[in-house]
Amino acid sequence: MLRPHPTVLRRLVDEYEALSAAEAAHGPAEPNPRARDLAYTLCVSTGTRDVQRALEAAHQWLATAPAPVREPAAPMAGQRMPVTEPA
Repeated sequence: MLRPHPTVLRRLVDEYEALSAAEAAHGPAEPNPRARDLAYTLCVSTGTRDVQRALEAAHQWLATAPAPVREPAAPMAGQRMPVTEPA
């Protein structure tokens, strides 16, 4: 099974958990549509059918994921990337 990129998965988990905490603090109400979308995306991303299992799988994957690699910043529009000669 393909796994989502750790940065994407971390963003999904963080946003879902923040929305869940906010909903819990405000008491029972109609579920936030964004939380429902995030739960679905987490389930699809982890190959599960239950958001709690999806979160467990995501946390396990993130615990074993390699450290993120910083990508060089993209050039601004109109700028050219320097050309380097092969060594």
